[in-house]
Amino acid sequence: MIGVIVLVMGIAGAGIVYWLGTRSADVSGDLSMVGFNKPVERQMAILYGKQGELIEDWSDDLKQPGTQAIIIIVLSAGIASACFYFARLLDYDDKAAREFHTLQK
Repeated sequence: MIGVIVLVMGIAGAGIVYWLGTRSADVSGDLSMVGFNKPVERQMAILYGKQGELIEDWSDDLKQPGTQAIIIIVLSAGIASACFYFARLLDYDDKAAREFHTLQK
């Protein structure tokens, strides 16, 4: 039961995060901001090299609502599957214990 609740809450949470994230104003297409990040990107390349640029790109990707929603869904599905797995193990142990007690009698 907990696995189903986690899965449903994860899907609902991802939907809310995506919906709220896509509703906000997108200023990435603003022409007045063209070239604004050039000095920052150049300084990042000088100080940290290609790895710094890669980490910066990943950090920017994590700020996107679609990426955040996917992470929430994957984590909730993983937690739900772990709950289902452990529930199945408990059920298997209960069956084995009942069979053992039946054989003892």
